[in-house]
Amino acid sequence: MPPSGRLKGVGETGLKPFLKEVRAESPFIFRIGIVATAFVFIWSPLLTIFLPLPAFLLPKSLLEKHARRAASHPFYLVRQSTFMVKMIAGLCWAKDPDNRRELGLEPLPADPRIWREGQ
Repeated sequence: MPPSGRLKGVGETGLKPFLKEVRAESPFIFRIGIVATAFVFIWSPLLTIFLPLPAFLLPKSLLEKHARRAASHPFYLVRQSTFMVKMIAGLCWAKDPDNRRELGLEPLPADPRIWREGQ
């Protein structure tokens, strides 16, 4: 999710702390899903743009082309991996108070962390 106008890109919204929190708070099966779908997205340029390179080595233009093609790929696992990566990035992006203000939304209150009280 690149920056657009006055909206920050996901890389500017505290992605590393967010992923650390997701890793600490999410169930094991969810973490496996994140890792597995990221793995598919990283290694699927061979299926989308026919280059035997991992996604992190692609130049920006080819990475965007890969992401676009992966999101509409006929093989469901490739499409689903793109959706999962975008979903996690979108959660981080939409949590950012500056992006919320730009969209006319109030910043989210602090997480009360009460959902685990019963555990």
